[in-house]
Amino acid sequence: MGRSSLPEPKGYPWGPFGHLPRWAGEPLSLLEEGAALGSVFGLRLGRRAVVGFSPAWNRLVLSDLNAFRSRGSLASLTPYLSGGIITTDAPFHKPQRQTLNPHFHARALMALEERLREALRAVRPQGAFEAVAWSSKAAQTALNLLYFEGRFPPGLLARFLAPLKRPFPAPLVPRPLLFARVRRMVRGLQQAGCGLAAHLPLEEVVVGLAAGYDTTAHTLAWALWHAALYPQWNTPEGLPLLLKETLRLYPPGFVGSRRAARAVEWEGHLIPKGSLVLYSPYLTHRHPELWPNPLDFDPSRFLGRIPAWAYLPFGGGERTCLGMHFAQMTLRVALGLFSRLRPLRGDPRPWPALTLAPAGELWVEA
Repeated sequence: MGRSSLPEPKGYPWGPFGHLPRWAGEPLSLLEEGAALGSVFGLRLGRRAVVGFSPAWNRLVLSDLNAFRSRGSLASLTPYLSGGIITTDAPFHKPQRQTLNPHFHARALMALEERLREALRAVRPQGAFEAVAWSSKAAQTALNLLYFEGRFPPGLLARFLAPLKRPFPAPLVPRPLLFARVRRMVRGLQQAGCGLAAHLPLEEVVVGLAAGYDTTAHTLAWALWHAALYPQWNTPEGLPLLLKETLRLYPPGFVGSRRAARAVEWEGHLIPKGSLVLYSPYLTHRHPELWPNPLDFDPSRFLGRIPAWAYLPFGGGERTCLGMHFAQMTLRVALGLFSRLRPLRGDPRPWPALTLAPAGELWVEA
């Protein structure tokens, strides 16, 4: 069978860095332009990258851990995510994941729920408040409680996590002194037997803080905004559907990446060994063939059947986000504190940094 070349969106016509400027400045537009060319397309990001977004592509990339590796992917570029289970590959990933899973299972977290509710109620705003800023504080409070029983110095935690919400290249810049200070603090709290950190390797704690922070904070901010815009869904029965729809429209991990450990052929296209292999929940979640009226905020769509491998807010397969249950509990508990919300002003458009974030402030009134 002949192998065709991959279509590419507009970029510099020469060299391996042809799409890098657009990727740094407008990755969503670049992805959308590529998606208009077909279900798989190419990018030049310093090395060859292949992007797909169909359910079949998602299943392939997320299920074949031998062909598609995490080490050497985009996550390895930031010191916040280049370690622990995130960059562990087969055959070591599965046994390592099995040792971590019990600590993050929904049943194991149930005992923490009431304490989490009390901790978030203590920082619950009154009157008008900016949802993005408060959601960041709520996410830090929740992570501090989970890992350290709330005993990690809040100022140091905020300083450590702050670069994750800044534009590129802030999340990619090494900060050895700050990381060393955080690791010393974590070790001390581990030795004191504090929280989940006492049962985990040091690197899993450090990476877990980063992986769980801005993803949860941004989702909570958007969910508060939409709970204010659509009060009919701000009910105990409606909030789970509102959260699902928020994660569909605004998946924090708008793109995920792997590295091809061997050459793979896909729909007549050759994916060379060493290529970056990207999947995009953002593109999949907004595909009109998978989601009718995909740009409409409609939680009722989750009352029906969801196409397999078409909804990936927490990834999929064996590498599904380890903190998924804790993130869901945090979002549910935090939203449950606000029985009534009123939208004031804001800019909820998605803005891509390391993860997807609201483009501007989101002011609501409780």
